Amino acid sequence: MIEADNEKRRPILDPPDRITEVIFGLLMAMTFVGALSVATSGREEARTMLIAAFGCNLAWGLADAVIYLLRTWTDRTRNRTLLQRLQNSADARDGQALVADALPPRIAAAAGAEGLEMLRRRLIDYSGAPVRTGLGLDDFLGALGTFLLVVLATFPIVIPFLLLADTGLAIRTSNLVALGMLFAAGWMLARYSGGNTWAGGAAMAIVGTALMFAIIALGG
Repeated sequence: MIEADNEKRRPILDPPDRITEVIFGLLMAMTFVGALSVATSGREEARTMLIAAFGCNLAWGLADAVIYLLRTWTDRTRNRTLLQRLQNSADARDGQALVADALPPRIAAAAGAEGLEMLRRRLIDYSGAPVRTGLGLDDFLGALGTFLLVVLATFPIVIPFLLLADTGLAIRTSNLVALGMLFAAGWMLARYSGGNTWAGGAAMAIVGTALMFAIIALGG
């Protein structure tokens, strides 16, 4: 909950963050390719649609980067507020309730009153360490990484249109590449969480395809 100066350096983006950002950018690009396959198979129209897809992912990548910074600042401010409330609380039960509220419910329940009290005391003793709330270089690098992941997810979907003269074949190839990337993303998420990798990959490919058609149907 509270950061320390000597805290072990963490990756700028956690694996789930990296994978889900790629999925998001991939779905946006798939939406344009899916609309293209329905609307037209002309070369010039395909080029226009792909430029629009790239521009859309640029915009969403920028929005995601800003949201990442906002979420980081909000989480740190909340941590500082929690520590201040613990310091100002004279009632041990109130302090335990604050700690329990900051923990996942199952962990808070497993800790019990004794464990929560131990955490409360340690956090109060730890209050001399500064709690950073401002944004630093790592935060802006994380925002940049978020932006790049969303934008770069577009390129594997676009490459078939650059290499193949037949637009219809390029559309089918692009869709296969997208399905493969969705499967790989689901596989990696399942492996990270300890789940069934094959089931995770298949589920992500199916859900991603369904989401693409839903977005197209809703005018996205």
